[in-house]
Amino acid sequence: MGATMGPGSVEGRVNQYGKTTHMKKLLTVLALLLTGCAGIPDNVKPVDNFELEKYLGKWFEIARLDHSFERGLTRVTAEYGLRKDGGVSVLNRGFSARENTWKEAEGKAYFVKGSDQGYLKVSFFGPFYGSYIILELDRKDYQYALVCGPNRSYLWILARTPEMNNDVKDALMAKAKALGFDTSALIMVDHH
Repeated sequence: MGATMGPGSVEGRVNQYGKTTHMKKLLTVLALLLTGCAGIPDNVKPVDNFELEKYLGKWFEIARLDHSFERGLTRVTAEYGLRKDGGVSVLNRGFSARENTWKEAEGKAYFVKGSDQGYLKVSFFGPFYGSYIILELDRKDYQYALVCGPNRSYLWILARTPEMNNDVKDALMAKAKALGFDTSALIMVDHH
């Protein structure tokens, strides 16, 4: 969850700009990446006392580890909403300067254990799910979050605004580094 709740795909769906959002090749790669990947990395603990209602809405991707499904994208956002089936709707969006177009991916997420724990599984491709683990969160105002996937190669720093206070960003990076994530490889996302 960008983390933006992870990788995305919507086969054959046409966005408002008249372009398909992703190709079948990308879908196949994502399916292989996500199959059976709803676990938690060692020593990573999802936040407790999580309140989904406060988490819903738009988030800006501040930093991420590189992955093919987001490579080259800027102005990446994730928007979360409630689904009728009790799950969470996910809309990831980013701009590809190379293709001069917006890329979108729609998905769905569900709590793995309980709705009071920041541990969800997310799917952008049929029955295949990947972990979405919130391991740090602004508990008071839900203004920033540190999110990882099923292993240490997936990491996102999210905020409610396109810019983040450097002290907060440094603290989130320090926590991630202490947990074994390669923060030196983080890509800072441009929102201009």
